[in-house]
Amino acid sequence: MNRLAGLFLAFALSLEIIPLPAAAQDRSMTVFAAASMKNALDEVDAAYTAKTGVKTTVSYGPSSGLARQIEQGAPADIFISADTDWMDYAIGKKTINEPSRVNLLGNSIVLVAPKDSKVDNVSIGTGFDLAKLAGDGRIATGDVRAVPVGKYAKAVLEKLGAWQAAEPKFAMAVDVRAALTLVARGEAALGIVYSTDAKAEPGVKIVGTFPADSHPAIIYPVAATTTARPEASNYLAFLRSMTAKTIFEKYGFKFLVGPST
Repeated sequence: MNRLAGLFLAFALSLEIIPLPAAAQDRSMTVFAAASMKNALDEVDAAYTAKTGVKTTVSYGPSSGLARQIEQGAPADIFISADTDWMDYAIGKKTINEPSRVNLLGNSIVLVAPKDSKVDNVSIGTGFDLAKLAGDGRIATGDVRAVPVGKYAKAVLEKLGAWQAAEPKFAMAVDVRAALTLVARGEAALGIVYSTDAKAEPGVKIVGTFPADSHPAIIYPVAATTTARPEASNYLAFLRSMTAKTIFEKYGFKFLVGPST
């Protein structure tokens, strides 16, 4: 009897170390995504999980920081950047599966003010005096040296001739959502953020839109990392689906690819 029990125990233990099939191991995804995507991507991911049973964990932040984290070995399957520069950077560091790259979404940048601000209906064009408009207040955006929204903001103000006077008034935030929060709390008189973020924050109002031809096109590329799970290809395909397109457009993004079924 003892010998039989021992054989049974050995058999049971052997079952515990049998590796699970790949399909069972890969039923989760880790996504590194630009902070400006949070509301839309959360809904897209919920739809993806409902359809496939695959859970996603998303780390949101500035594209610059996310690209560097991936470079340093952070475990990510997917990278979605708010500009092409940081995706190019990641590809240059050989952390991205370049053939999987797709320019997925477009956006625009706007001028926002606190909801109760007297500033409204600002005409933005050449000679636009942002410094005067801000008065004694601060202007919030992302860090113009690295964060995509800040880089776009600086580019547009240089094009319009408004950067030099306005620069001392800028409050540089770690990402676009942090900049938006400064305006919503009244800690900044104005902010330059993506239109999608402005629409998602009830504490601010859009007071002006920057001309599309006054700054580089705002493009969100997406790609799998070189260490991505096999499931990554299915996730990328879902991001191009009609379901995802409908959700992204609901939040104000422009869908730049032909949707798959």
